[in-house]
Amino acid sequence: MLENNARIAKDAAIVDEAITSRRSVRAFLPEMVDDETIRDILAVAARAPSGTNMQPWRVYVTKGEIKQQITDAILNSGIRAEKADWDEYRYYPTQFFEPYLTRRRANGFGLYGALGIGRREVDRMRAQHDRNFVFFDAPVGMIFTIDRRLNQGSWIDYGMFLQNIMVAARGRGLHTCPQAAFAPYHRQIRPVLNIPDEEIVVCGMALGHEDTSKPENEFRTDRVPLEEWVTFSE
Repeated sequence: MLENNARIAKDAAIVDEAITSRRSVRAFLPEMVDDETIRDILAVAARAPSGTNMQPWRVYVTKGEIKQQITDAILNSGIRAEKADWDEYRYYPTQFFEPYLTRRRANGFGLYGALGIGRREVDRMRAQHDRNFVFFDAPVGMIFTIDRRLNQGSWIDYGMFLQNIMVAARGRGLHTCPQAAFAPYHRQIRPVLNIPDEEIVVCGMALGHEDTSKPENEFRTDRVPLEEWVTFSE
């Protein structure tokens, strides 16, 4: 029994470390990630549950020239984030409200504070936001899509798949940054990757090795205490 408990505790610690060490890294080293590792991560992630095992995910893995073409298509479009095309789906509410507004502001102020960007330095804020579109210099950029005929349940399944990717990456010493910022630029991304019209761009994700020398990677988000969002009943 003691040996079994020790094994369980060890396994739990490994899983917990992969989950709790996952965060949105916003500066990566140029060190490449080999295709075999990417395939292993995606194969493990595909064990995510999905309603009736529909497996609604589709992934476009990009590197090098193709990744640069996505970057160029977005940054050369002249379309600012606030004017981007969210006609496929809306990630955020039309108008933020509490407690979500306060949490969102804390996240933005924390990140910009780590970078030394003041609250009125709009141009610097935009420049930092645009770093999404170079995948924060990660060597691997992934674009995720879903068939538009699927319903909300499949989007829930998709979230579990994305989380699996990020946790599996941590298990291999890699970091990620999930990026909703790509979704409203689907018109720019589609022709580069030949994405069919029936697929909606869900998000992007940067994958690579963290650049620990960058101040933005020192930023840590907090989490609301369980007492504020959990109810136990017997």
